[in-house]
Amino acid sequence: MKSKRILLGITGGIAAYKAAELTRLLVKAGHHVEVVMSEAATRFVTPLTFQALSGHAVYSDVWDARPDNAMAHIEMSRRADVFIIVPATADCLFKLAHGAASDLISTMASARTCPLIVVPAMNRQMWENPPNLRNVAQLKADGVSVWGPAHGVQACGETGPGRMLEPEEIADLLHGFFDEKHLAGRRVLLTAGPTFEPIDTVRGITNISSGKMGYALARACRDAGADVTLVSGPTALPPPMGVRLLPVQSANEMYQAVLHEVGHSQIFIAVAAVADYRVKNRSEHKLKKGEHLPQLELVENPDILATVASLPAAPFCVGFAAESQNLLEFADSKRRRKKVPLLVANLAQQAMGADDNQVVLLDDAGQHPLPLQAKSDVARAIVAHIATLL
Repeated sequence: MKSKRILLGITGGIAAYKAAELTRLLVKAGHHVEVVMSEAATRFVTPLTFQALSGHAVYSDVWDARPDNAMAHIEMSRRADVFIIVPATADCLFKLAHGAASDLISTMASARTCPLIVVPAMNRQMWENPPNLRNVAQLKADGVSVWGPAHGVQACGETGPGRMLEPEEIADLLHGFFDEKHLAGRRVLLTAGPTFEPIDTVRGITNISSGKMGYALARACRDAGADVTLVSGPTALPPPMGVRLLPVQSANEMYQAVLHEVGHSQIFIAVAAVADYRVKNRSEHKLKKGEHLPQLELVENPDILATVASLPAAPFCVGFAAESQNLLEFADSKRRRKKVPLLVANLAQQAMGADDNQVVLLDDAGQHPLPLQAKSDVARAIVAHIATLL
């Protein structure tokens, strides 16, 4: 995301302390952040904290005379690219849903010309209170983006819905908020990560895929407006926000999950490094060293991409080819053999486990090389190319 002017509103909840980390993340990413606080918010975290983190004066009083026209609610909201309220309390949601302009934050929300995002945080009973849910529904109907809340342990000691999203999750969602919605209304099914084929109860056959490229593509499709389902092998990556995650272990499990979901999808992106073989004679108990040298009998796993591409009503299929040599030759052969409209080729020794990637897109029009860049940028470029082919 290019540098944006972000107006950050903070209301009076214990989760206000998390807004400090969000401010730091946004400034670190190169954004211009201006902070406005409710009077209650200043009882949790001081304005000086946010002034130090943002590098700009903090406003909390509707009567503040510092702006040239003494109208902070007009001046600040009109120059912002987005107004995001983190955390948004039940009281704040009520004011916004009913058009109140009783403090600086609600007045700014009423006077704004930019998009508004609210990130709720409150006790689970307050969140599930019917009037609160009606206010949230009204905000959504008015075009306000509501992110969260999450389910988890709360400051009061109770557990349930109402916990604020983490700063990293909010920053991730905000990063894609301004992306072109190339895939709006589309359902995308992806596979990512390695698979694990058991040898016995503790050992197995796998590979060094980290899942980073597949997870980056899931986020890029989400940011492009798609409804995304991610079938993932075992990885150490956190689930992407706003993406439906289906964790699996083996290639057969991934195959079954994909076949169950693909009928609802318009696009299928096969990023996972699926094991070509599994162990036929796997042991039900841990093999003991020294007893005998195990002889593994391997059988071929189903080809997930080829199966989906051959369906009578197949979705638009995108494959990946990770090769160690003869990249373009092997990748183009794979694309033609599996009859997929788009294939992404990359060198396995360069891509697997890395944060950056350099790929070549192959389709019926030829080869389209992309520069070496972060996998998140590669993912966005792939999504844009898919949109042109669609």
